[in-house]
Amino acid sequence: MLRASGIKVSIGRATILRGVSLDVRPGEVVAVIGPNGAGKSTLLHVLSGARAPDDGVASLDGLPLERWRPHDLALRRAVLPQTPLLTFPFRVFDVVLLGRSCHAGRSSQHDDIEIAESALKQVDMVHLAERIYPTLSGGERQRVQLARVLAQVWRQSGANGEAGDTRYILLDEPTNNLDIGHQQTIMETARRFAADGFGVLAILHDPNLAAIHADRICVLSNGALVADGPPSAVMTQDLLQSIFNLPVAVLHHPENGRPIFFPLSSTHHEGEAYVFRHEPVPGAPGP
Repeated sequence: MLRASGIKVSIGRATILRGVSLDVRPGEVVAVIGPNGAGKSTLLHVLSGARAPDDGVASLDGLPLERWRPHDLALRRAVLPQTPLLTFPFRVFDVVLLGRSCHAGRSSQHDDIEIAESALKQVDMVHLAERIYPTLSGGERQRVQLARVLAQVWRQSGANGEAGDTRYILLDEPTNNLDIGHQQTIMETARRFAADGFGVLAILHDPNLAAIHADRICVLSNGALVADGPPSAVMTQDLLQSIFNLPVAVLHHPENGRPIFFPLSSTHHEGEAYVFRHEPVPGAPGP
């Protein structure tokens, strides 16, 4: 289990995280939402081992992250940063292969190539494998970087691997710069890896993506964890209005029943009913 216990982080006089505690368990997708400046990315940096907290402990399988050897930690968790910086004229395929560098001496070149190809398939980027990375759009680069992350923690012997060898994927705003279709692709990929026994934590700006794809939603506000639970418990009108300082309506998805968040305009009248209407699309085939 990847765990944060009583995490406190300050920068100068500003307190960024205020005693935050949460777990990321094998087999689940945990989404962290909250307004800008709530401390979401800082929490991810602490859980990745990139930043030591001022107080509290971040641990993997009960061992504090600072006691893990960097190489061993790289085998167990991979991180997709918010703004990956890479300007060298590498091929897309070579960028994904970089994720296999921590496996040097543990896997063959043949296996590394096969895993990189599989990772590219997961993010629908095989057709751009020979493109030069800096020539890609922002959304395409994001998907390549996710493939690199997947390749890093990919298991050669099957998804579940050996007992006690759970792996974790930490995603900092993975849907940035992506169209709505590829946003769903990224989150569906996260769900598949969770189903295979990985633990996934994703920082998300869109509460609806969190509600649709996450097993649990953690809400940060002003550096504090104010909610942690399933979408049905967290995505309430009162909480979302308080966190985002915005009038909202919370409905339910017509197919899966999960809560859906809608901002309301200033012209909305209290008590007005909201319903899903299934209007026919002109020219579309009938049911």
